[in-house]
Amino acid sequence: MRNRLIAAAVFGVTGLSLVAVAPPAEAAKRVLVCKDVKKKANKGTVIGALAGGVLGNQVAGHGARTEGTVIGAGVGAVAGHQIAKSNAKKKRCHYEYR
Repeated sequence: MRNRLIAAAVFGVTGLSLVAVAPPAEAAKRVLVCKDVKKKANKGTVIGALAGGVLGNQVAGHGARTEGTVIGAGVGAVAGHQIAKSNAKKKRCHYEYR
């Protein structure tokens, strides 16, 4: 009889300890976070177009300033976009726990 009481007490205490321990909170997930590449590429396009337009206007001959501005803006936009895109590939990524 005494052994049964001791066994019941031991099982009761271990059962309570399993119930009393809260389950661990959901484990934080490790997430890779990178900056948005499109914003940088778009910014490079705009800056390249402006710089190319100004340079094309200055370099073009006296009667062809409008054409020089348009061509310079187009070339500058393409060049600015490509430069910004290649720089954006070197992303600064880091891990965060969420």
